[in-house]
Amino acid sequence: MPMVKAARSGRATVKATELLKRQHREVKGLFRTVEGTQGARERQRLLERIGEALKIHTAIEEKIFYPAIREIGTDKAEDLVLESLEEHHVVDLILAELPRVDPADERFEAKMTVLKELVEHHAEEEEEEMFPMAERKLGDEQLRELGEQMEARVESMKK
Repeated sequence: MPMVKAARSGRATVKATELLKRQHREVKGLFRTVEGTQGARERQRLLERIGEALKIHTAIEEKIFYPAIREIGTDKAEDLVLESLEEHHVVDLILAELPRVDPADERFEAKMTVLKELVEHHAEEEEEEMFPMAERKLGDEQLRELGEQMEARVESMKK
């Protein structure tokens, strides 16, 4: 199967599902790092990195990936997107509260645990249900086109 080349970089474009899985792994790694960190300043810095990573991730899902899933046109696709949007909303609520909690406070750890569990559940559901549906219904070419759009959006958000 031929690889689609990214126009600007000359490298092969990753499929949207693979890009999202990679972001899932990165965020899970940040959560593991927070769990092993005691210093309040370092925990705060890691929270900021998690928040930024999740902001970028949810933006590309909501603006690029989920609309493509909705176009599949099935009730299951619509249900998965609606549930995912609600999970993003809950993540946003927790992320808005966390900076106001002292990282040395026991509530910080409790909120981080809830956030971690929500994000892990969300990622697992996407990887087990939504992504296989996307692979079957959208195909490699469309997933690579979406991946290219998503990579471009990630780069623009990091500037």
